[in-house]
Order: sequence, then structure tokens, then C-alpha cells
Amino acid sequence: MDLYRQLKADLQRRRFAPGTPLKQTELADLYGVSRIPVRDALARLKNEGWLAPHGKRGVAVPQFDPLEVEDLYLMRMRLEPLLQEFAAPNLNGEILGRARDILDAMETSSRLSAEEIGVRNWQFHACLYRAASRPTLFAAVEQLHRQCERYIGYQSRSLDYQHTSQQEHYQLLELLQRGDGAAAAALLERHVASAGRALVDYLRQQRD
Repeated sequence: MDLYRQLKADLQRRRFAPGTPLKQTELADLYGVSRIPVRDALARLKNEGWLAPHGKRGVAVPQFDPLEVEDLYLMRMRLEPLLQEFAAPNLNGEILGRARDILDAMETSSRLSAEEIGVRNWQFHACLYRAASRPTLFAAVEQLHRQCERYIGYQSRSLDYQHTSQQEHYQLLELLQRGDGAAAAALLERHVASAGRALVDYLRQQRD
């Protein structure tokens, strides 16, 4: 595993407490690498929203922020159904079969890490969205998912949400297979909204 993926996985596992500054020299010693790959990995994670600015040029592990989660799910619940509507007319048996394979693999893997849950969740949705042939919209949605990944795994474990998420994914796939794009878009909006609201409520309770 390269350093970027290792750091990302460790952030999802909460190896570093929220608010912890991450120093290049300390990370280089911890992972047994030079400072150059550490610098590059930190820069990439910062650009993807996984790390927050700290001091003049440093970075730190961000807090779990209910307002950030709310903003992310509000954007997702508007953009993703739109992207899926564009994709729906272009979906075929091969694409839908690949999407089902991803869900089935998640279903049979009982010990997925937070990182794996986030990655496979995006793989499922991306498999469907690419059929839209809307690269700009796809890139915007992909960036939102990258920012959500640290919350998705946490939500699945802390709120035991993975079973609910999987059920809704299968329902979504059934609607798309029947050609009911409007119902699929409505379900997707509810899917994103309900997950987002549940996590926002949980994080606000944790702060109280």
C-alpha cells in the first residue's frame, strides 16, 4: 500500500485524533519513508478535504463537522439524482451487472474496513454515473464523494448504517433495471438525504 492510501486508511480508522497536527518529520519516521512522499501525500489529502490547514503551512486532522456533513449531503442529494437521470437511458445489462457484482461483493465481505466501505460505495455509484457521459458533472460528484469518504466508513460502523445502505442500493438497482429512472432518482435523493441527516444528528448529539 502506498503512503497516500496508508495515511487515508489510518485517518478513517481514527489513528490520529481530530485536531492533531501532522508533521512531516514525525510521519516520515512513523512510516519509515523520506519526507518527500509524506509531503505529497499530505498535499493530496488536504486537496481532497481530508486534512485542514494548520498554522502557516501545516495540516491537521479536522474535527467531524456537522455543518460540513450537511453541506456535502445537500449538494449530493441535488447533483447525484441529476447525474443518474442523465445516465439512466444509457444503462445496459453489462453496466447493471457490474454494479450488482459490486453490491454482492460487499454483501459477502463481513469485515470490510472503513476505507473499503467508502471505496466500494463510490465504485457502485460511479459504475452507474459514468453512463451519463457528463464529465464535468461526474467530476464534481466524484469530489464530493472523496470528501464524504471519511464520514461514510465512520457512519457505517458507528451508526450501523451499512445494512440500510445496502438495501437501498439493491432497490435502486431494481428500479433502474425496470427502466423507472424517475423513481430511481427519487429513491437516490432520499438515500443521500436520510443518511446525511442521520449522521448530522449523531454528530450534533456528540457535541452536546
